[in-house]
Amino acid sequence: MKKAVILICLLACSMGSEAQEKISLKNLDLSKVWQEYGTVITEDDTIKLHAPSVAKIRLDGEAERFQTQVGIFSTDIGNDDASLLVQPLVDGTKLLFRKEGEGKRFLGLTGTDGNIGEGSVEVILKADGKEIYSSGVIRQGDAPKQIDVSLKDIRMLEMVVDPTADGASGDQVLLVSPVIGYQGKMPEMMDVQSVGEGPRQSETVIARLEQQIGKLPVWESRLSDRTPFDWLLTPEKSEAGIYRSPDGKSIVIANGMVARTFRIFPNLATTHLTNRMTGESMIRAVSGEGFLQIDGKKWSIGGLAGQPERAYLKEEWIDKMTTIPESFLVEDFEIRSVGETLPWARNRWALNKKSATGKELVFTLRGDKELKDVVVKLCFAVYDEIPVIRKRMEVENQSSVPLNIDAFKLEYLAFAEPESPGDGNPDLFRLPNIHIESDYACKGTFTERETDITEKWVMDPEYTSQRNYPMETRCILDVSPEMGPDQLLQAGETFCTFNVYEMPFDSDDRERKGLFTRRFYRAVAPWLTENPIFMHLTSSDPETVRRAVDQCAETGYEMIILSFGSGANAEDISEANIAKFKGLVEYARSKGIEMGCYSLLASRWISEEVDVINPKTGKRGGMRFGSSPCLCSDWGYEYFSKIRTFFEKTGMTCFEHDGSYPGDVCASTLHTHHKGLQDSQWNQFHKITELYHWMREKGIYLNVPDFYFLNGSTKTSIGYRETNWSLPRDRQLIHTRQLNYDCTWERIPSSLWSFVPLVEYHGGGAAATLEPLSEHLFEYKMLMVQNYGAGIQACYRGPRLYDTPETKAVVTDIIRWYKKYRNILNSDIIHLRKPDAQDWDGIMHVNPQGKEKGFALFFNPTDEAITRKIDLPLYYTGLTETARIREQEGSSVEYRLGRDYSVQLEVTIPANGYTWYVIE
Repeated sequence: MKKAVILICLLACSMGSEAQEKISLKNLDLSKVWQEYGTVITEDDTIKLHAPSVAKIRLDGEAERFQTQVGIFSTDIGNDDASLLVQPLVDGTKLLFRKEGEGKRFLGLTGTDGNIGEGSVEVILKADGKEIYSSGVIRQGDAPKQIDVSLKDIRMLEMVVDPTADGASGDQVLLVSPVIGYQGKMPEMMDVQSVGEGPRQSETVIARLEQQIGKLPVWESRLSDRTPFDWLLTPEKSEAGIYRSPDGKSIVIANGMVARTFRIFPNLATTHLTNRMTGESMIRAVSGEGFLQIDGKKWSIGGLAGQPERAYLKEEWIDKMTTIPESFLVEDFEIRSVGETLPWARNRWALNKKSATGKELVFTLRGDKELKDVVVKLCFAVYDEIPVIRKRMEVENQSSVPLNIDAFKLEYLAFAEPESPGDGNPDLFRLPNIHIESDYACKGTFTERETDITEKWVMDPEYTSQRNYPMETRCILDVSPEMGPDQLLQAGETFCTFNVYEMPFDSDDRERKGLFTRRFYRAVAPWLTENPIFMHLTSSDPETVRRAVDQCAETGYEMIILSFGSGANAEDISEANIAKFKGLVEYARSKGIEMGCYSLLASRWISEEVDVINPKTGKRGGMRFGSSPCLCSDWGYEYFSKIRTFFEKTGMTCFEHDGSYPGDVCASTLHTHHKGLQDSQWNQFHKITELYHWMREKGIYLNVPDFYFLNGSTKTSIGYRETNWSLPRDRQLIHTRQLNYDCTWERIPSSLWSFVPLVEYHGGGAAATLEPLSEHLFEYKMLMVQNYGAGIQACYRGPRLYDTPETKAVVTDIIRWYKKYRNILNSDIIHLRKPDAQDWDGIMHVNPQGKEKGFALFFNPTDEAITRKIDLPLYYTGLTETARIREQEGSSVEYRLGRDYSVQLEVTIPANGYTWYVIE
């Protein structure tokens, strides 16, 4: 028995030893290491640091030992080396870089004599704030020192590399084979707060800022004051403005629903993001304006340090806060009117042809030390009639040397958490009640939530008083790209980030929050309110196309899209192909019909040399749609050139772009138009949006089954399952209404397309298709009423719109009905009752600014006529006391609204039929 116990103990020890893992420090995120000069460099199994430097590693008590050898390495640099780039600093020292391709590599710091000195440093290790190791002074030429320390039960390891009294020149430290042994959770490099004193505004800058601020009107609203109107009903009551705080130390951008306060002295920082609709500040701690990582080194955009408590903010604390070392310092600002984000031709019907108006506040910040000739412009827009603030950043390289924008964070805001449970899964905690959306989105899906790649809610390790014991509450808004952008900025060039839009909600009601979002899209992307009536033609045979054009003109249709499988090829720019389609476009135009075509981009397999390379395998395949061409290959650039040429020469005014760009990264280093993995997504995204921006300016309608709304696309898929169009026709009726109900909470009807299979699509045979149309006229009419009644354009895919005079009459009547009520049918939807095939279902459009204030549409899925008393919520019509309501084209009846702004209608709906009411 004793031997067995000994054996078990030996096995346990053996297993414990085998369970221990090791990680090299070079495999951690070294961009989070702070060092005053240059950046951390890795080579083979070594790390090169330059004093002064600080690294913090989170261990959570699961590490065992830290081992490395440390010494100082010398750098032999000749003063006559032509490859050197020299960047003088204000203290007389210089940073030396070597040109590498179009970029540069940090080499070292000279003394005031222009030479790199002989280095001497001290390396200190601290465990949870307590010193556990000191190397003493290590000088150039000394033998490397061995470090081997226990990390048992330590939560945070800090490594400090300090220069000695002779200065930092030459203090380049080499860590050889630095490894941490651990069990369980892998060590994590943490962001280090910059050490030392931050930059200071000059007296000249302070005087100029004070003078400019003094010209602004005073902000007199209290934080707890609430918006006295409902902007969804009377948006014209909200006007954007730029103000100063009563003490002259802050600037406020605001409209009637939202405000953001910026402290200006001693540096730019956000102190309040106020939801004026609820009378609450959403920020609990002073927040900088983001970060830039340039040439491997992280810089703060504005920001203040020294807040003693991060659960809440007191105004008197702000006066005692200080600037952050290695931060950009605000030096100027200007105010201008909000302009269009994209030029828009406005060449067809749209519910909203106005551009959003408002005010834009642009701050100018300048870098410190080696970035003293780098300028950041922060552009904040606040709109007149919607509770939205927009932000973007521009970086101007006014220096004589290139720099690389490795990464950036456009926002890093410390939000007040709506809940902070003591324990549990932090992914399930409630997030702040605000909509965050950027125009840098690409994942090959149909909604903002699925497509977003920039909004992240992360932990705040400095928020030590939060109620969550593991301190895992997601309470900082981090807006940044997934990777990159890794953009080289030559002297004199400017880099621009994407835009981020921030819109607080005033309730948790799903319909109301959806109305906020829908009004947002109508205002900032008004091209989405275009909604041409189109058919999907399945042939490009000239005779078939001309016949379809004639049918469109006779029934009131406005556009033909040559569908997939039609034979139209926009990549063929031969004279014969251009002539063919130009002739068809001109014939259509002579009949008042627009014409466009389809092109597939994503999911195509081109070749090993062209397709995106999967970073996990080093080969193509395994991406969003299996494989796709890299848009920044030569093939990709040629594709876009062909598409643009085709549209310019044929005069087509609609483009259905399938697959688009789904955000695939590419690890190739051989493609002409991107360097490698880190810049591949950024470059591909901007290549495709370059085309979309051009098309928006030229008035080319854009059907894109991806969420490119803020970059010029006008419609995306409603979100159907394609094989459902192979179901029997009677089931398609219910599925269509369920789609229209479920998919219009956050998106406006005109921005969505659905589907009607006039001919077979994904199987199903005769039971699924509508052809011959005259034999299935009931289903054909019902599908049109359901879609046009919801304001949703479907792809009526087939060779014709009608086959008999009776069919023609039905199509013509429905289109005439839709056009008569076009404005209200394209207005916001209020969801009344979801289709369940058991009782009535319905929706209601509302528009408080319209002639018709509401339009209700009711369906009966049963085989018998039904009569129901239905409460009609009229609050969002803007009516307050009475409403005139008529069934179809009958006489109006006046109803008095109840205390909840509703009226009760007694509605009779025919079996398997519908009826509709107009509210005025």
